[in-house]
Amino acid sequence: MERKIAIGIQSYDKIIENNCFYVDKTAFIKEWWESNDEVTLITRPRRFGKTLTMSMVEQFFSVNYAGRSDLFDKQCIWKEEAYRKLQGTYPVISLSFANMKEKNYEETREKIIQILVELYADYQFLLDSDVLADSEIEYFKSVSYQMNDAVATQAIYNMAKYLYRYYGKKAIVLLDEYDTPMQEAYVNGYWEKLTTFMRSLFNAAFKTNPYLERGIMTGITRVSKESIFSDLNHLKVVTTTSNEYADCFGFTEEEVFVAMDEFGYENKSDIKLWYDGFVFGKKRDIYNPWSIINFLDTGVFATYWANTSSNSLVGKLLREATPDIKTDMEDLLKGKILYTQIDEQIVYSQLDANAKSIWSLLLASGYLKVERYEFNLRKRKAEYELSLTNMEVQFMFEDMIAQWFSGRNTQYVYNNFIKALLLNDVEAMNEYMNRVALATFSSFDTGTQPSEDAEPERFYHGFVLGMMVELRNRYCITSNRESGFGRYDIVLEPLHVEDDAMIIEFKVCNKKKENSLEDTVRNALKQIEDKKYDIQLLTKGISSERIRKYGFAFRGKEVLIGC
Repeated sequence: MERKIAIGIQSYDKIIENNCFYVDKTAFIKEWWESNDEVTLITRPRRFGKTLTMSMVEQFFSVNYAGRSDLFDKQCIWKEEAYRKLQGTYPVISLSFANMKEKNYEETREKIIQILVELYADYQFLLDSDVLADSEIEYFKSVSYQMNDAVATQAIYNMAKYLYRYYGKKAIVLLDEYDTPMQEAYVNGYWEKLTTFMRSLFNAAFKTNPYLERGIMTGITRVSKESIFSDLNHLKVVTTTSNEYADCFGFTEEEVFVAMDEFGYENKSDIKLWYDGFVFGKKRDIYNPWSIINFLDTGVFATYWANTSSNSLVGKLLREATPDIKTDMEDLLKGKILYTQIDEQIVYSQLDANAKSIWSLLLASGYLKVERYEFNLRKRKAEYELSLTNMEVQFMFEDMIAQWFSGRNTQYVYNNFIKALLLNDVEAMNEYMNRVALATFSSFDTGTQPSEDAEPERFYHGFVLGMMVELRNRYCITSNRESGFGRYDIVLEPLHVEDDAMIIEFKVCNKKKENSLEDTVRNALKQIEDKKYDIQLLTKGISSERIRKYGFAFRGKEVLIGC
């Protein structure tokens, strides 16, 4: 019977019962069970099968699915008798934080409370059993929408205790997408409040719990131990650079090509270009499963994975990043390698200023891949070579950057500035640039009280990335590079002989030395000449007549352009 492609089904039994397309990942059960790790935290990018894996684990072990051999008898796990005997023999507590994307702490806490109340509602039959003492019955009934933090943070612990008494076996606790509310808390400014609550909840459920058999937590990032895991010293952490479970999330190249043969697709080189590139541990050529399933359904190459999330945290960090980070982003968009150290423990309080933290987050999120790394004995740290993962990720970043200028009327104004620049219409450039700067300056500065000196630096590097997206078919655009006797701000090198080259220098008005923006423009143009920023273009055979030179002068949010 021909299998069907089903989009978005996260429940394992639904996929099997409806004969939907499924790549057998039940080997994860054996690898995890035989690891004997008490609590395992697994980080993988979004839409990489974490939720489906947790559903599979729940339905394999849970007493609620006892006797459901039909869900597993065609999968590799069923080949071993020992695992056939394990199926359906443990109480399982399965929770998910995947849908927690609230804007404030109160609503996030309310959602967690709702999940805990629903958990207790599922086990109402325990109230009619003889396993609860009177005080425990009282506690059970106190798990309600009105419960305080002391009751809420003990809820998972106590449920494991009650299930142990009822079934005579310790509970398996599964928590899917544990860090989703963490990211929202950081973006929306209630990080400290949430982490205090979460630390107590996790400590009770996973650390001081003698009724816990095993636990799995999944997420995108490894939140720093100091933030929420300070008491979980026994936590086994598996990140994208770990070798454990390397082929259990995402599709291997062999699995993708077998699926393409099954559904009659032949363009394997194109699918590799679009959706390959993920690296987990030493396992290379891992494909994005969400995009593969969508491609198998439609036969159309598109940015399926990139369009499944607003990427609000990534967008915020890159938009407000330092000029150096934006310059590195330029190189990545051009297919170059980024050389950096990473720290897989994400310290959210450092994300605003720490480049290492930003690249670590992008790596964990799947937007960057490890080309190679080596351990530096002198620095006692691993040094990584990173690049954009694949074409889909490239398009995602280009769209994200374009959206920085897509506010009300800003996209129209920005596009008109680009047209004026190409036409060398300086009067129109001045008009549009002032409108763009006024609308977007604040988006490119992370300070609560942006300074006139800081704003142009952040702005123009974001502006450069925007130009790279708009003009990628006509120019090679670079910024902050050495040429002649200094470092120029922006150079646009034409890809076609009919286009002029351009050099742009940004200068903030020095009130002590310059009386007007006109003086600042003259100094910017003089710097281009004195520092011989055109030497690179000249050595490439571009004549001086075809090199335009622009000075951009800033005073607050006011801009003057001269050439």
